[in-house]
Amino acid sequence: MPEVKIIAKNFMDMVASLPAMKLDKLYDNAFICEAILRSLPPLAKKYVLQMLYIDSPITAKSMEVWVLPDGSSKHRVAIDRLIQLRVFTETVDRRKETTYKINPTFQTNLQKLLTHGEVLPREPMPSNITVRLPSVEELDVYAIGQWECFLLQLISSAQAERPSNISSSMMKVFQRGLLSQRDKEAPRLTDSGFQFLLMDTNAQLWYIIREYISNSEERGVDPADLISFLLELSFHVTGEAYNSNTLTEVQRNTIKDLTDLGLVKLQQGRKESWFIPTKLATNLSVSLTDSSSRKQGFVVVETNFRLYAYSTSKLHCEILRLFSRVEYQLPNLIVGAITKESLYNAFENGITADQIISFLQQNAHPRVAERIPTVPENVTDQIRLWESDLNRVEMNPAHYYDEFPSREIFEAACDHAREWNGLLWEDSKRMRLVVKAEIHIHMRDHLRGQKQ
Repeated sequence: MPEVKIIAKNFMDMVASLPAMKLDKLYDNAFICEAILRSLPPLAKKYVLQMLYIDSPITAKSMEVWVLPDGSSKHRVAIDRLIQLRVFTETVDRRKETTYKINPTFQTNLQKLLTHGEVLPREPMPSNITVRLPSVEELDVYAIGQWECFLLQLISSAQAERPSNISSSMMKVFQRGLLSQRDKEAPRLTDSGFQFLLMDTNAQLWYIIREYISNSEERGVDPADLISFLLELSFHVTGEAYNSNTLTEVQRNTIKDLTDLGLVKLQQGRKESWFIPTKLATNLSVSLTDSSSRKQGFVVVETNFRLYAYSTSKLHCEILRLFSRVEYQLPNLIVGAITKESLYNAFENGITADQIISFLQQNAHPRVAERIPTVPENVTDQIRLWESDLNRVEMNPAHYYDEFPSREIFEAACDHAREWNGLLWEDSKRMRLVVKAEIHIHMRDHLRGQKQ
């Protein structure tokens, strides 16, 4: 069974993939420079700060002196990352001596940041203009509700708890690669789609944002401008209100799309309108490896393969159906079982045993999260064994030969197949053999030559 993997890149990978001209243009924005500095490995940050007030190039040999001998691998990683992001430019002269110089625009903006301090992208609106703003807890509930509604819309529009406000054109952008549709058939989740639903929220968010950015040109939006605004948005304060009139037309359209995903909440006053960033938006520049924003776990798995999920979310129920048999659902409890049949169905949809186990471990209820192991070993071992049952037989295209006129011709054919490393099976008594499909042409030419 082919394994399909979704690579959910972070913002810095997206920035590094931009063409050089667009990347240099991004550094005109001071917030991009600060976000880049925050994302760098510790050693790379050190190099940037050491070279911040040096205008002349620094030789590679000089920089190697800055690190201890056992730090050479980290040094290489730091330099490679700085070059990928065009923070450093690398030059090799006629004497094959390598030098590095800091990007002048990046350098100027960081110097201003250190000298004058951080200035927010835009000031929050005064409280006497805005109506009652939602509390942080209410904003979290809103963000989770919008995100879960969006994911339910991906699974099936009929399962959404309330009508989706996401436009059909935007849904096509988000569904690309996650859903497939044949003529006159309802859309179905692809292998990648099933795996997407088992990702943690951070990884899902990055995948969706990456798709949103990569398809921006189809909507007439420059990817560099979109990345710039999204990174700028991550510097806003969660729960504060910001005037929508300070946004450009492209930024206002982006805010509407982000509202559908739960990254932003829109409110309208008598004269003014404003947007309120949620934690999903302010965490956009955080690394994927950061787990601080993950939700509390809800799943308990017992040694008898029974599964209890303490959740009121319909989305959680639909995700559990991907690999388990849901038996009944109470207002705050989902009861099910992990069975051979439910797992076989999951494996056929492209979900792997490791992904299922990882989901159960990452979403373990706090009462069992501290246990070692979080999921009983007999359950994880059995899940892997049931997966290996499906992988015991490997299918290879092949050709079958029999009715050889003589044993000499049969043995010569076997030797010829061995020379091409294509002999799969032989029966010397009945003079039969099976060879790989890719060497059939060579076998045919060989046998024709034998006949002549």
